[in-house]
Amino acid sequence: MENVTIRAVTPKDAAALLAIYAPYVENTCISYEYVPPTAEEFAGRITRTLEKYPYLAAESDGELLGYVYAGPLHPRAAYDWAVETSIYVREDKKGLGLGRLLYQALEQALGEQGILNMNACIAYPPVEDEYLTRSSADFHEHMGFHLVGRFQQCSYKFGRWYDMIWMEKHIGDHLPAQPPVKPFPAVRDTLREKYGIL
Repeated sequence: MENVTIRAVTPKDAAALLAIYAPYVENTCISYEYVPPTAEEFAGRITRTLEKYPYLAAESDGELLGYVYAGPLHPRAAYDWAVETSIYVREDKKGLGLGRLLYQALEQALGEQGILNMNACIAYPPVEDEYLTRSSADFHEHMGFHLVGRFQQCSYKFGRWYDMIWMEKHIGDHLPAQPPVKPFPAVRDTLREKYGIL
């Protein structure tokens, strides 16, 4: 897709990003939330994420087309080098390569921070239906992730039971003396210079 810029979001983008996310909550089981958050709550999520992790969006001609972010896999210190990732693309912009662009940018940002493990928690249907397909798992496999676990019938939405899988990708070397992770704000200039992530 042409004329796409990848940039860090700000809390001011909350309403636009929520417009992308809300249909996933209301119409699918891709998100296991039942009710979309308010714009204020969404802005708070963005603010908290950006203190340490990347929160990036794909933008074209002033429109936000999708977004991706990382968060802690677990709050305890020994997990600092592992993150959980999330990605959402506007429904009318799927299939254009935006997911790949966003995940590549996220991986670049996390790599600069010193993150080693990307982990994705993915809603997974025992049988595909109108609310959930296996396309997210297929996408992550295409991006180099592999399956590391499956929880069966652990989530209930729209009167149906669904599974959840974890997929993982290693993006750095695991060393005996591992350098500490840098917070996302500390690598912003490097990301601009090396990758054009604004």
